[in-house]
Amino acid sequence: MATSTYTVTGMTCGHCVGSVQKEIGKIDGVTSVDVDLATGLVKVESAAPLADADVVAAVDEAGYEVAV
Repeated sequence: MATSTYTVTGMTCGHCVGSVQKEIGKIDGVTSVDVDLATGLVKVESAAPLADADVVAAVDEAGYEVAV
């Protein structure tokens, strides 16, 4: 089990949270996605370590950005 944390910018509501959760959840091996709207923190748990580029691409697909 691997856990990664990212900061996502641009989320303003529950729909935003759902979009980010949905897109990250599509990545192979992801077991859970926990999004904190107030802080922008996204905790991703997966069976194996994820490539950061895959998470960044999923967040981009949802319409948001991962803060660097």
